Parts: sequence; structure tokens; C-alpha cells
Amino acid sequence: MNINIYLEDSLAKSLNHCAKKLHQSRNAIIRDAIRNWVSQHEIKKWSKSILNFKGLKDFEPFESYRDELNPPGEDPLK
Repeated sequence: MNINIYLEDSLAKSLNHCAKKLHQSRNAIIRDAIRNWVSQHEIKKWSKSILNFKGLKDFEPFESYRDELNPPGEDPLK
């Protein structure tokens, strides 16, 4: 797939400089940058086996231990 993008002159010059220094094409650098961005921003989903998990019948629910927790302390950022 071909995509046209606009880069301001200073960014294009920086890209050209990096491409020469790394001995890579501009397209390869842009493709890698987009791949990294997409992998960091894609919406991750739980698998169906996790979403359908109902727990173990011999195990007490996690929430049953809430009464044993200490109350939260004072907020150190205030």
C-alpha cells in the first residue's frame, strides 16, 4: 500500500540525515516508526478463555479478604 505524507522541511532533513547515517531507506525508517507506534497504541483484548473464566469453585472470592486489609494511609502527594 502506498501512502503519501507531508513532512515539514526540518523533519524531512532530519529523516534524510538519519537514513544516510543508518544506511536505511526513508521508507524503512517510517515503516518501523509506524509499526512501533501502532504496537504501543493498539487496543489489547483479553482472550475468550480469560473473559469466560468463572473462577474455581474451591477457591474463596478475592473480595472476601477485603475486610482484612489495612485502611489506606495519608496521601504522600498532598
